[in-house]
Amino acid sequence: MTLSSTTPRPLIAGNWKMNGLSVALDEARAVAAALEAKPPAARVAIFPPATLLHRLSQAVEGAHLLTGGQDCHGKSSGAHTGDVSAEMIADAGGSLVICGHSERRTDHGETSAQVAGKAEAAAAAGLEPIVCVGETLETREAGQAVSFVVSQVRDSLPTSLAGKAFSVAYEPLWAIGTGRTASVDNIVEMHAAIRAELVSRFGEQGRTVLILYGGSVKPENAREILAAPEVGGALVGGASLKAKDFLAIIQAL
Repeated sequence: MTLSSTTPRPLIAGNWKMNGLSVALDEARAVAAALEAKPPAARVAIFPPATLLHRLSQAVEGAHLLTGGQDCHGKSSGAHTGDVSAEMIADAGGSLVICGHSERRTDHGETSAQVAGKAEAAAAAGLEPIVCVGETLETREAGQAVSFVVSQVRDSLPTSLAGKAFSVAYEPLWAIGTGRTASVDNIVEMHAAIRAELVSRFGEQGRTVLILYGGSVKPENAREILAAPEVGGALVGGASLKAKDFLAIIQAL
């Protein structure tokens, strides 16, 4: 990504998913220590499971490392057993939240309307939402990938995000946890389409909203992906669980 004076710093986000016990805090501390020794070109965030968010936030407080939640509910409180509100994430020390990750959409049947509600709740609580979009292999093979993803962007971003910090993460479902990665041409095409929709929806703000790529991002491919046009960072899964691998991706910028 080519930076200018008006472009936000890239964002490298590590999504731990349903992984991590107390011992995993040592990996986060190692990342924080390395970033203190050599401040990164990007903003860096780790999204641990909810059970670790408060402890991790405390462990890296004051470091060049942000924390966030992997999901939030669309309401601030209420009878929603097992759910976590945006306010709770903020109270636990988080400053960002992932909304609409493909695993939430697929495994929990979340709709784009629900994702938009979560993003709205996140922004209202002062969190920075990362709104995820992406197509299945079947959709891509049917030649409908771009139109499908653009529709997701349109339906998953509430108008209330105007003037507030947020980003979009493109994560092709067929490249998540599979070891497969979209080609750079695929990424460039999709990010350009997402950018056009962002500008259509949010005007000048839409020109600088970060568009992250997520889908089997590893130390071996990070530099090429992050150098592609309109790639404003990465949403990293498994490679963020080990400090060594995550730092290699961070340093690829």
